[in-house]
Amino acid sequence: MSRGLRMTRQRRTILEIVETAKTHLDASQLLRKARKVDPGIDRVTVYRTLGLLKRHGLVDELDLMHLQGEKHFYERRPERDHMHMACLRCGKIQEFESNLFDRLKGQIQRRVPVPHRRVAL
Repeated sequence: MSRGLRMTRQRRTILEIVETAKTHLDASQLLRKARKVDPGIDRVTVYRTLGLLKRHGLVDELDLMHLQGEKHFYERRPERDHMHMACLRCGKIQEFESNLFDRLKGQIQRRVPVPHRRVAL
Protein backbone atom coordinates (compact mmCIF):
# COMPACT_ATOMS: atom_id res chain seq x y z
CA MET A 1 0.00 0.00 0.00
CA SER A 2 1.72 3.23 -1.13
CA ARG A 3 -1.10 5.81 -0.62
CA GLY A 4 -0.06 7.86 -3.65
CA LEU A 5 3.66 7.83 -2.78
CA ARG A 6 6.05 6.92 -5.59
CA MET A 7 7.67 3.75 -4.31
CA THR A 8 11.29 3.48 -5.39
CA ARG A 9 13.15 0.24 -4.77
CA GLN A 10 14.87 1.73 -1.71
CA ARG A 11 11.63 3.11 -0.25
CA ARG A 12 9.91 -0.22 -0.77
CA THR A 13 12.79 -2.01 0.97
CA ILE A 14 12.58 0.28 4.00
CA LEU A 15 8.79 0.02 4.19
CA GLU A 16 8.90 -3.78 3.93
CA ILE A 17 11.41 -3.96 6.78
CA VAL A 18 9.21 -1.80 9.02
CA GLU A 19 6.08 -3.76 8.08
CA THR A 20 7.63 -7.17 8.79
CA ALA A 21 9.61 -6.24 11.92
CA LYS A 22 8.81 -8.24 15.04
CA THR A 23 9.88 -5.32 17.27
CA HIS A 24 9.95 -1.54 17.04
CA LEU A 25 13.06 -0.44 15.14
CA ASP A 26 15.11 2.72 15.47
CA ALA A 27 16.72 4.32 12.40
CA SER A 28 20.12 2.66 13.00
CA GLN A 29 18.56 -0.80 13.23
CA LEU A 30 16.51 -0.06 10.14
CA LEU A 31 19.64 1.06 8.25
CA ARG A 32 21.52 -2.14 9.16
CA LYS A 33 18.64 -4.34 7.98
CA ALA A 34 18.14 -2.29 4.80
CA ARG A 35 21.83 -2.53 3.87
CA LYS A 36 21.59 -6.32 3.99
CA VAL A 37 18.98 -6.09 1.21
CA ASP A 38 20.50 -3.14 -0.67
CA PRO A 39 24.06 -2.05 0.28
CA GLY A 40 23.47 1.27 -1.53
CA ILE A 41 20.98 2.52 1.07
CA ASP A 42 22.51 5.19 3.29
CA ARG A 43 21.47 6.95 6.50
CA VAL A 44 20.05 9.99 4.64
CA THR A 45 17.84 7.72 2.53
CA VAL A 46 16.50 6.03 5.67
CA TYR A 47 15.65 9.32 7.39
CA ARG A 48 14.10 10.89 4.29
CA THR A 49 12.08 7.77 3.58
CA LEU A 50 10.85 7.58 7.18
CA GLY A 51 9.73 11.21 6.91
CA LEU A 52 7.84 10.47 3.69
CA LEU A 53 6.27 7.30 5.06
CA LYS A 54 5.13 9.17 8.18
CA ARG A 55 3.61 12.01 6.14
CA HIS A 56 1.73 9.50 3.98
CA GLY A 57 0.40 7.65 7.02
CA LEU A 58 2.27 4.39 6.40
CA VAL A 59 4.43 4.37 9.54
CA ASP A 60 4.24 5.82 13.04
CA GLU A 61 7.13 7.29 14.99
CA LEU A 62 7.40 6.48 18.69
CA ASP A 63 9.34 8.73 21.05
CA LEU A 64 10.24 6.47 23.95
CA MET A 65 12.78 8.83 25.51
CA HIS A 66 12.04 7.57 29.00
CA LEU A 67 13.68 4.32 27.89
CA GLN A 68 16.65 5.22 25.71
CA GLY A 69 17.27 8.96 25.67
CA GLU A 70 16.61 10.60 22.32
CA LYS A 71 15.81 7.38 20.45
CA HIS A 72 12.80 7.25 18.20
CA PHE A 73 11.29 3.99 17.01
CA TYR A 74 9.18 3.21 13.98
CA GLU A 75 6.31 0.83 13.35
CA ARG A 76 3.75 0.11 10.67
CA ARG A 77 0.67 2.28 11.13
CA PRO A 78 -1.92 -0.04 12.66
CA GLU A 79 -5.57 -0.31 11.68
CA ARG A 80 -6.59 0.67 15.20
CA ASP A 81 -4.90 3.11 17.59
CA HIS A 82 -3.09 1.52 20.48
CA MET A 83 -0.96 2.38 23.49
CA HIS A 84 2.62 1.41 24.24
CA MET A 85 3.59 0.30 27.72
CA ALA A 86 7.32 0.11 28.38
CA CYS A 87 9.10 -1.68 31.22
CA LEU A 88 11.64 0.72 32.69
CA ARG A 89 13.78 -2.21 33.91
CA CYS A 90 14.16 -4.40 30.83
CA GLY A 91 12.97 -2.01 28.10
CA LYS A 92 10.36 -4.40 26.73
CA ILE A 93 7.56 -2.60 24.91
CA GLN A 94 4.08 -4.06 24.89
CA GLU A 95 1.14 -2.80 22.86
CA PHE A 96 -2.43 -2.56 24.13
CA GLU A 97 -5.71 -1.94 22.37
CA SER A 98 -8.79 -1.16 24.39
CA ASN A 99 -12.33 0.07 23.89
CA LEU A 100 -11.79 2.15 27.02
CA PHE A 101 -8.81 3.84 25.33
CA ASP A 102 -10.94 4.49 22.23
CA ARG A 103 -13.66 6.12 24.35
CA LEU A 104 -11.13 8.23 26.30
CA LYS A 105 -9.48 9.40 23.10
CA GLY A 106 -12.89 10.37 21.65
CA GLN A 107 -13.77 12.26 24.82
CA ILE A 108 -10.48 14.20 24.69
CA GLN A 109 -10.92 15.00 21.00
CA ARG A 110 -14.39 16.40 21.63
CA ARG A 111 -13.02 18.75 24.31
CA VAL A 112 -9.94 19.95 22.42
CA PRO A 113 -10.39 22.75 19.83
CA VAL A 114 -10.09 21.63 16.19
CA PRO A 115 -6.59 23.12 15.46
CA HIS A 116 -5.19 21.12 18.41
CA ARG A 117 -6.95 17.79 17.79
CA ARG A 118 -3.77 15.76 17.22
CA VAL A 119 -3.29 14.80 20.88
CA ALA A 120 -0.54 12.31 21.71
CA LEU A 121 -1.56 9.69 24.26
